[in-house]
Amino acid sequence: MKVRQVGLDGAFVIEGVRIEDTRGDFRRLCSLQDLSAVDFDVRNSYLASAHNVRAGTVRGLHYQRQPHEETKVLWCHSGSLYDVLVDVRPSAPTFGRWVSLELSAEKPEVVHVPPGVAHGYQTTSGHSGVTYLISGAHEPSSSRTIHWRDKSLAIPWPLGDAIVSETDAAAPPWSDVG
Repeated sequence: MKVRQVGLDGAFVIEGVRIEDTRGDFRRLCSLQDLSAVDFDVRNSYLASAHNVRAGTVRGLHYQRQPHEETKVLWCHSGSLYDVLVDVRPSAPTFGRWVSLELSAEKPEVVHVPPGVAHGYQTTSGHSGVTYLISGAHEPSSSRTIHWRDKSLAIPWPLGDAIVSETDAAAPPWSDVG
């Protein structure tokens, strides 16, 4: 397992292994032991996935407030996307910073999103999918969203024509984080 830091405290990419032959490929993304080494509670986790039909689809920027913070491990299982993490932890040295990653089904990479970091993405191809392993019970009353086009964050989303849910379109600005 090769780990690559991505610029926010506790956020990183695990570079998996891809083995190809005439049938296709097999990917070892990461092991539960790998995740346990970074305090990911595999016993209190659930799997989720999102399928996005069109390029330009935006989901995020989502996070959960204390005490119901979630840790996410995710990978792009089909298509491609522009993935964004925003640090919303006031005590973190990287508070207010964001990083972006280009994820693709072609690369066996897993992104670790620590508690207190908002996550979102914009698909850069049609029929893009993301699979999540999420540690922590989802608590709707703790769910928060930051507006994906907040001017103070100045995230350079790759596609101008975006498909956004009503909830994400009505999300509060960065200044409301707390």
